Amino acid sequence: MQQSPSLSPYRYALAGMAGMAAVMGIGRFVYTAILPGMMEELGLLPPDMGLIASANYLGYLVGAILAAGKWATGNERRYMLAGLVANAVLTGSMGVVDGMGMFLLIRFLGGVATAVVMVLLASIVFDHLARAGRADLQAVHFGGVGVGIASSSAMIAVMILIHAGWQAGWFAAALLSILGLATVVLLIGRAPDGVARRTAHEPPLAPTRPMALLILGYGLFGLGYIVTATFLIAIVREGGGSRLFETVVWFATGLAIIPSIWFWWKVSVRTGLRVAFALGCLVEAVGVAASVAAGDRIGPLVGGVLLGGTFVAVTALGLQAGRMLAPNSPRRALAYMTAAFGIGQILGPLAAGLLVDWTGDYGLASFAATGVLLASALIMLASREA
Repeated sequence: MQQSPSLSPYRYALAGMAGMAAVMGIGRFVYTAILPGMMEELGLLPPDMGLIASANYLGYLVGAILAAGKWATGNERRYMLAGLVANAVLTGSMGVVDGMGMFLLIRFLGGVATAVVMVLLASIVFDHLARAGRADLQAVHFGGVGVGIASSSAMIAVMILIHAGWQAGWFAAALLSILGLATVVLLIGRAPDGVARRTAHEPPLAPTRPMALLILGYGLFGLGYIVTATFLIAIVREGGGSRLFETVVWFATGLAIIPSIWFWWKVSVRTGLRVAFALGCLVEAVGVAASVAAGDRIGPLVGGVLLGGTFVAVTALGLQAGRMLAPNSPRRALAYMTAAFGIGQILGPLAAGLLVDWTGDYGLASFAATGVLLASALIMLASREA
């Protein structure tokens, strides 16, 4: 049966973009842009902010493990939309509370929603794009992270200009998340779901050495990139940058994400997915080191552009490599890799926050993250020989 225009792969790709903008670019990473204001107005220290970030990533880990189960089979779309609703509500809730315990709880639950939506939305979108022979449109799907980061950073800039408090940032972010949810509903909310038509459950993921190395390298990547992704704006603040320049750096990070997916996809066509993954880790390692080594405003800006130009694309390349290694269990592969990624993200902010508290700056934490990214690149290359 020929696919109708209303079910074109472009609709799914754009829906993926809107969903990823809502849960990843905004629900997850707007914290980086709001973080300095919370530190200033609430008197929170780097270890406190690292703990809040890690609570979100712990939720991400739990959500990834949940998404690997059988409970969502045949109802991927319904639970994905519920997760988008939860993401918007929880994002707005951060502006209502001011206690550490509630911050931890809300960000934990937000992490659960993020991972569930990411895994289920990817399953839906990738399934339709694969059947349409348009895997290249995955770049549009993952580009949503950049759209979300850029739009939320522009929104935070407006909040700064009108002298609004940190709470207003969370409320505005919730409104942007609702806009993303509405877009997903309009594009694919009632469309037939190819994933849902599967009647058989996916088999368990085969425990092969290449897959084990892939998961390990992917987890280390999560640990390495998250330090800069969480504390980049705080690094700008430490270097004497203004509140407005903080948003410029984060805006540049978001803009760099949008074309990066296409660029690294082209690289992967020539080199293979895992070599492209390793190259992306190397480029990102340069950016992480530059964010603290170059000094003044240049270092964080270069770090932000190289971070944005790699981390979402490398994430996508890793997931694609996992799907290729596990063609019979793609959702389980996505979920287990996301879980490893989540473990790395939990450890990264906790360790970085403690190192910052110990040393008094972000230098050692960033250089340690650089080393972890280099290790991830080496392990990913080794997985090709396993």
